[in-house]
Amino acid sequence: MTTNATGGGQPPRQTDGADPGPTGAAGPPQADRTAAADAPRSAEPDTADKPGVNEPEAGRTTADKPEAGKTTADKPEIGKTTADKPEMGRPELDETKVDTPKVGKAELDGTTADKAGAGETKTAEAGTTGGGSGPDRKDAAAEADPWTSFAPEPEPVPGRPRRAARATGRFLVHEWTLAVLASLALAVGMTWPTLRYPLYTLPQDYWDPSLQAWQMAWSGHALRTNPGQLFQSNTFFPEPWSFAFSDMLLGYAPVGMLGTGPDAAVLRYNIMFVLAHAMATFGAYVLARQLGSGRIGAAVAGVSYTYAPWLLAQAGHLHIVSNGGIPLALAMLARGHGWSLRHGYRPERRRVGWAYAGWVVAAWQLSLGFGIGLVFAYVLAVTLLVSAAVWFWRRRRGRRPFGRRLFVADLVGGLLFAGVGALLAVPYFKVAELHPNAERTLGDIGVYSPPASGFFTAPAESWIWGGLHEGARATLPWHPEMTLLPGFVLYALAAGGLFFSVWRLRHRLLLLAGVLVTMVLAMGTEFFGGTFTYAPLFEHLPGFSGLRTPGRMMLWTTLLLGLLAAGTVTAFAQRVRELTGGRVPARPSPWLRLATLLPLLLVVVEGLNDTPHPVVPEQPVAMRTVDGPLLVLPSGQNQDQPVMLWSTSRFQQVVNGGSGFTPKQLDDVRRVTAAFPDQTSVDYLRTLGVRDVVVLRDQIVGTPWEVTVDAPVDQLGITRQQVGNAVVFRL
Repeated sequence: MTTNATGGGQPPRQTDGADPGPTGAAGPPQADRTAAADAPRSAEPDTADKPGVNEPEAGRTTADKPEAGKTTADKPEIGKTTADKPEMGRPELDETKVDTPKVGKAELDGTTADKAGAGETKTAEAGTTGGGSGPDRKDAAAEADPWTSFAPEPEPVPGRPRRAARATGRFLVHEWTLAVLASLALAVGMTWPTLRYPLYTLPQDYWDPSLQAWQMAWSGHALRTNPGQLFQSNTFFPEPWSFAFSDMLLGYAPVGMLGTGPDAAVLRYNIMFVLAHAMATFGAYVLARQLGSGRIGAAVAGVSYTYAPWLLAQAGHLHIVSNGGIPLALAMLARGHGWSLRHGYRPERRRVGWAYAGWVVAAWQLSLGFGIGLVFAYVLAVTLLVSAAVWFWRRRRGRRPFGRRLFVADLVGGLLFAGVGALLAVPYFKVAELHPNAERTLGDIGVYSPPASGFFTAPAESWIWGGLHEGARATLPWHPEMTLLPGFVLYALAAGGLFFSVWRLRHRLLLLAGVLVTMVLAMGTEFFGGTFTYAPLFEHLPGFSGLRTPGRMMLWTTLLLGLLAAGTVTAFAQRVRELTGGRVPARPSPWLRLATLLPLLLVVVEGLNDTPHPVVPEQPVAMRTVDGPLLVLPSGQNQDQPVMLWSTSRFQQVVNGGSGFTPKQLDDVRRVTAAFPDQTSVDYLRTLGVRDVVVLRDQIVGTPWEVTVDAPVDQLGITRQQVGNAVVFRL
């Protein structure tokens, strides 16, 4: 008859190396030890198989308990075999000596109670049977733990295809993915019918868009064939640095490598025109979200920034429409520095990678042109200087607000941005040196400076306000650059944001100050002559003398107004959620949902356009067969821009060209060839190196060439040939 370890009867026997239990009792008798008793504690029996013993702990092995690693002698009650309990009525097990690892070895080896070594008998198996030994004990141990039926089924491990599908699904429903798709869909709809006939039409007119379609084609062609001659384009022959006669759209050069000819150039322009609108919407949305706006408020900021009525007049200027890199770069830089307008500076949210990305996007935006990139460069320069001053000031006081890595990122990124700007500025300085007439004066700025009424006048391309504001446009000297209405809805939302907003009061006042300053600068010399506003910038800041249209400063006004409006809409949406929080269920009614979307819908409607999409003049056959250098007549600013587009088939050298200014030599060519073909014009063209002259019959009606094109030319030493609808003169 056996007794408990703490009782009388059979004297206790010392186990091999076993210490007394925590109560001071000796371990089980040596004769009662089995291989299971000597097994590591990681294989102790499950107390779930013992009725009434630690039922709440059922299903857990001792490996999960703090006592894991002790022998059964360490636990006189919980860890004992049934041989130690007389009430179980189990006979003593045969004494079998098995070489087992030291106590606690299972923990070091990382094994578990479910993975016993070969030849070992689990203590869990010994504790589940009421008696017997040998094969009977093994059969009983093979039975499943009855408590496992109450446990949840283990989740199957997904395979690689399922994991890829889940990752794809998470990506597709991510906020940024949805924002990109929504921006693309909205861009297609709001610029319609740009993509209706993308091979044959161009938005607004076919003059400046033809020039910019040629710019993308030339940059791609030059980088693919002879990058060293990038700035020596095939137009304005024989002028050097002719690619820098206007904004170059160099950032679109990789796209220009795809396709050849005018059709490909027109298609490329239309696609980039739509994508530029999508990027602007997405960039402004991301910036508003980073600063702390809600989704609907950020959508209002994105749509108002991209489809403001005044921008509809810029539909023919891709370098102005391509402004999405500005808010996107600012959003990336703010994210990299862990800063938002609503929450301030949060060091734990700093991301150096986003800071580098922001500087790269900023440099790319600058490569599209200095028309809007120059002001962006000065804004970044001021921001960088202020940030550096704050960093050094706080570093002296023992604090580093940005961290050394982020400071290095700003330094490297700023140098990258400055380097790109310097490289792009070199050809413009060359052009200014060779062509003094290209330099602007304050008088030139005055021609394009809008009055205050321009901020409330919409261009003719506005679907809602175009017809209503026809009389107001008639009072403006140059209405394409002076109709600067950002939207009456945007004005109202921004004004409401001064009193009801999620932004702090000081931030609202700073945004308001930015709006007023940029509006004053957009007026150019119309604001008290610009003596203390635009004139100092024009005279002292490098590059400002090359900007002839101060009204394009309205881009910054629109962005700041959009941020004020985003604060208003976000506060309104939060108020709606607060009002519906006590309802059951806590969801806003359909009318409240519509009310939160109403500002966005109004901004979208006010941005609808009535932009014409004229058909591009068909390329003459002679432009595909005649070598250069050649001159196409008639020649003029508007006539020469389609000629540049036609030259994309062969990129032969042509005298024609259209840009922001007219070189003196091209002006002389147009004046001398007014009577072509005659001896004076032929001799002059020969001195320039011109070999062929193409006269377009369908464009000379009512001009002197209508008569002289068929005049005898034998005495001039030239030949004449009819090629399609053009007459080709071989000099």
